[in-house]
Amino acid sequence: MIKRGITLYLHVHQPLRIRQYSIFDTAVNHDYFDEPSLDTDRNNERVLRKVADKSYRPMNALLERLLAMYPDFKVSLSITGTFIEQAEKWAPDVLDSFKRLVATGQVEIIAETYYHSLAFFYSRDEFERQVEAHKAKIRELFGVETKVFRNTELAYNDELAQWADQYGFKGILAEGWDPVLEWRSPNHVYRPTGTKNIALLLKNYHLSDDLAFRFGNRAWPEWPLTADTYRDWANASIEGQSLVNLFMDYETFGEHQWEDTGIFEFFASFVGKWLENPDNTFYTASEAIEAFEPVGELSMPNTVTWADTERDLTAWLGNDMQREALRHLYSMENDILRTGDLDLISDWRKLQTSDHVYYMCTKWFTDGDVHAYFSPYESPYDAFLYFMNAMRDIRFRLHSDHKAGGLNG
Repeated sequence: MIKRGITLYLHVHQPLRIRQYSIFDTAVNHDYFDEPSLDTDRNNERVLRKVADKSYRPMNALLERLLAMYPDFKVSLSITGTFIEQAEKWAPDVLDSFKRLVATGQVEIIAETYYHSLAFFYSRDEFERQVEAHKAKIRELFGVETKVFRNTELAYNDELAQWADQYGFKGILAEGWDPVLEWRSPNHVYRPTGTKNIALLLKNYHLSDDLAFRFGNRAWPEWPLTADTYRDWANASIEGQSLVNLFMDYETFGEHQWEDTGIFEFFASFVGKWLENPDNTFYTASEAIEAFEPVGELSMPNTVTWADTERDLTAWLGNDMQREALRHLYSMENDILRTGDLDLISDWRKLQTSDHVYYMCTKWFTDGDVHAYFSPYESPYDAFLYFMNAMRDIRFRLHSDHKAGGLNG
């Protein structure tokens, strides 16, 4: 008998934040990311070490215990290349603990873009290079092949699904957004429109966001949320259906929801209570796709993401600063790659990380609070200024390389 299941997917990511890179640095100092002050959230080493202590180490230790305790407990993770590179330098033990999790056979790695970029919407060639680079890095570190794909910020549309189907992925993840689903439930497997082999798993955002955003909020009517209550909600949601897909940032545990909210104890208790029922289990994304046939076809012609109240790309492309920054960035692609300068290419790709334009967002009200929480800058305009100064230096280096090449020729 096929059991009712939870597909738990956690996204592991840290960007390389741009330092206070001034116009006076351009053409002189080509280091955009190494903020010298340890007292700021622009210092990438400081942030990585802080989040490792608050989230990655305790949550990995908890997952290791739960995986050993419950053979039916399963997790799916995506881990960006920018996180991996920082962890290799500043927290190699964290990478080792992720390797132990994957070695249990109960943890699946999900594919994505290496640099957590929006390249799909600007350059299909660059997008595919980053997917390939990510697959290769996961293969090198964990010895596994990725079979399911998630795009940056869960940005999804029919065209992406068709690409992933042709590429050979067997599954893809997206937001289960009500205006798209209409009368349908996110608690089923679907077939994306225009595809033959790939399956679509949709985030149950109501239950996911209860943990990711509301758990520690004392003004929330359901606070404090107990494992019993959450189990009852999950049971009610899945009644007569297939799956509950809980998708959220890994940093939910310990960083976005601090340890003193009780998030770790809650999660351990919930896993045990869910599995008390012999009809319940957990699935990796691949296992969920194998266990359940698609109940129907689903179309998302317009891009849907997992961010903000609109669930679209406006968190990254909603104002002129953001659009101008990305337009300039991707317009340099051919010239950058033609240089063969690995350092220049690497810096250009690090600037593609979606967080840089997220920090330029000028939304206010409830979404603005979320943006301000994540941003290391005084204002969106500072984020734009430092980014564009780095871009000016990228262009300077590009022309310097061309001149040097001409002289050497």
